[in-house]
Amino acid sequence: MPPPRTREKALRHRLAELRGPEVQAKALDARALAALAANPGCRRRAILDGAGVDKARLASALGAPSVFGQSQFAFVRGNAFEAKVKADGGTELLRLAHEKLDRSAEPPAGASVPDLTAQGPEGRAARTALALREATGASGTWTLLDHPMLALDVAGSPAFLEPDAVIVHPDGSWSVVEIKSFPMLDGSADPAKVGAAARQAAVYVLALEEVAARLGPPARVRHRILLVCPKDFSNLPTASAVDVRKQRAVTARQLTRLTRIQEIADALPEDVCFSPELPAEQLAAAVESVPATYAPECLSSCELAFHCRERSREAGAVTCLGRPVRAELGGLSTVGEVLAAARGEAGDPEDPAVAALRRAAALRAEALAAREVAGCR
Repeated sequence: MPPPRTREKALRHRLAELRGPEVQAKALDARALAALAANPGCRRRAILDGAGVDKARLASALGAPSVFGQSQFAFVRGNAFEAKVKADGGTELLRLAHEKLDRSAEPPAGASVPDLTAQGPEGRAARTALALREATGASGTWTLLDHPMLALDVAGSPAFLEPDAVIVHPDGSWSVVEIKSFPMLDGSADPAKVGAAARQAAVYVLALEEVAARLGPPARVRHRILLVCPKDFSNLPTASAVDVRKQRAVTARQLTRLTRIQEIADALPEDVCFSPELPAEQLAAAVESVPATYAPECLSSCELAFHCRERSREAGAVTCLGRPVRAELGGLSTVGEVLAAARGEAGDPEDPAVAALRRAAALRAEALAAREVAGCR
């Protein structure tokens, strides 16, 4: 077996081939990781994200462009709000952290904001780890890390993540900060958006825990994150503490279920390439060479969802109906198999799913017959 460095180099070379010549890799962020963890059985998304393929461009090249994403206006507004929150050395941000997360500590005054500049993501991740070590050792002071770089192992490959901020408390514990541009109205925000922010923050918590584990003794990573949003309809910041223990546990469990990217890459033909510059037919064949696990939930989190939904419908896959329905149908994987089982043409009568389908079909037939009799009268 070749040494680890040789294997990693070979994998990077193979992923670059899959991405396409001269195509820049798209970094895997926490939002994409949270979506990937929500559907760990999807090999297609795993290899595309691992190779750094721009799925939005890929979907457009396949004729099924995605329709979600952040508008340019929202992007500019979010950046302006984040700059306001972090102004003056993060004074307001640290005040909110003290108020919502750590009232028992001394109020922040003269907090440290270390320089995290370094060459490349690996260098920035190393510089961040050093800054966290130094801040943890400097007990009694607050430290704000602005856009630190964290590394998280995902399916055997490192993913570099950049949270909005990380705060080191006077007791040496660490907290993740998420800054969002959606408003908090009367102290509460849209539950769906808060949930998405919590799942994203859970990824950062997992990455911080990997850094903390390398310290001696390990630092404590808090599972209550600071969510900062505009207050009501103004541009003034307000905050809320969000417990992400559940999201962290789910994400950690799902990430361990991901098939290793090396295994997926090794199973692909040598000539497979996902470059959007390829002819549509060749590109479609390359995408179809990797199995997908489509579910309706993909529509809100994956750029390839429309393409995968179309292929899933063409194949008559029951996954189009949602995961709960798929779970109830057991070994029946296509709509054709379900209808045949309901009509008594196929399936094991001892199978609970088959028995339930036949009973439902019989009840439907009885109801239709009763309606016809009533109509005749």
